[in-house]
Amino acid sequence: MIRMPLATASLLAIAISLAGCGEGKDKAAAPQAPAAASATAPAAAPAGQVDEAAAKAVVAHYADMVFAVYSDAESTAKTLQTAVDTFLANPNDETLKAARTAWIAARVPYLQSEVFRFGNTIIDDWEGQVNAWPLDEGLIDYVDKSYEHALGNPGANANIIANNEIQVGEDKVDVKDITPEKLASLNELGGSEANVATGYHAIEFLLWGQDLNGTGPGAGNRPASDYLTGDGATGGHNERRRTYLRAVTQLLVSDLEEMVGNWKPNVEDNYRATLESEPATDGLRKMLFGMGSLSLGELAGERMKVSLEANSPEDEQDCFSDNTHYSHFYDAKGIRNVYLGEYTRVDGTKMSGASLSSLVAKADPAADSALKADLAATEAKIQVMVDHAEKGEHYDQLIAAGNDAGNQIVRDAIAALVKQTGSIEAAAGKLGISDLNPDSADHEF
Repeated sequence: MIRMPLATASLLAIAISLAGCGEGKDKAAAPQAPAAASATAPAAAPAGQVDEAAAKAVVAHYADMVFAVYSDAESTAKTLQTAVDTFLANPNDETLKAARTAWIAARVPYLQSEVFRFGNTIIDDWEGQVNAWPLDEGLIDYVDKSYEHALGNPGANANIIANNEIQVGEDKVDVKDITPEKLASLNELGGSEANVATGYHAIEFLLWGQDLNGTGPGAGNRPASDYLTGDGATGGHNERRRTYLRAVTQLLVSDLEEMVGNWKPNVEDNYRATLESEPATDGLRKMLFGMGSLSLGELAGERMKVSLEANSPEDEQDCFSDNTHYSHFYDAKGIRNVYLGEYTRVDGTKMSGASLSSLVAKADPAADSALKADLAATEAKIQVMVDHAEKGEHYDQLIAAGNDAGNQIVRDAIAALVKQTGSIEAAAGKLGISDLNPDSADHEF
């Protein structure tokens, strides 16, 4: 997605203020005992110190979970690829619906991986090619005359599918051959982060087309005939559109295969081996920073606050498919997974093991209980969005100007996320990590 600068100040005070409570400060430390009177008395452990072996076990289980989540994302992307191939072999309403269903299913594990981004640079640097949004869809294909692109984007109407060569500012770019490598090279074309040629959302646009309903009901409605050749074909340049969809889906699978390799166990020189060789506190910090940053700057800020304040469906996460309620739900689920050391795989297998929760509970049971309660409360608030969507009122309708009740549902979710971020920081402090500073993406709450 379009990223903004990191915040530098701790947001615990903000979280407490928004939640309307003033009891978040730690109690004063107990007076220190004088120097040991007996040479045989064991030294007291410093405040916030955790057992290295226990912490190492938590980091190792976290790595197991990351590997499992990305493995599931890879397998569901391959299922999507099969559905796309079936659709392209026989474009009709039924095969298009099946491809869309496979895309939605592929989002479930991937979204639960987003909590891994912020603490692990190897993921954050890679993520833009896989999940960048919002995008100017006019870069890729035809758009409606009502289309409004990002201001100053020189590639906003380039239309790769309709042209063998595109003009971007003063530069001409050869796009005759649509390959995974060529598409990857077109991301942020002309220096604009709105130029997104690859990833889940490019595939989403190609399957659904633009959602022209604004904040009213309905998602994109691209006809299957946009992928026909010969009689009945619509959209124009259909062979190139077919090639684009096939290539961008192949690239998604390849990208996910790469990330699975980075987290594969028992590989001497991959990222996972490096993480597990570091001091355990470094791993714990990455886990907690990822939780706090997704919770605050990304989910509460970029994904909800921006779209709500602008009443803008263009700024919702899955804007073509109207799947945004599930995007928010599974992002929040991923945060909870990391803290509890739990993950339910796509085949129904439940993973559990050494967790941050177990470490925090040992240090301060009240802090652990508070964070678990906040995580559950956040999930419940976002479940309200899911419930409304399943009854026909999707996220883009909730954020509409004048929908006071819908707006409040989103505000309640934002407030819950901000409050839980305060509890994440407090829990980190109990483990000796007092300067977590999760990314706020420069939002104020």
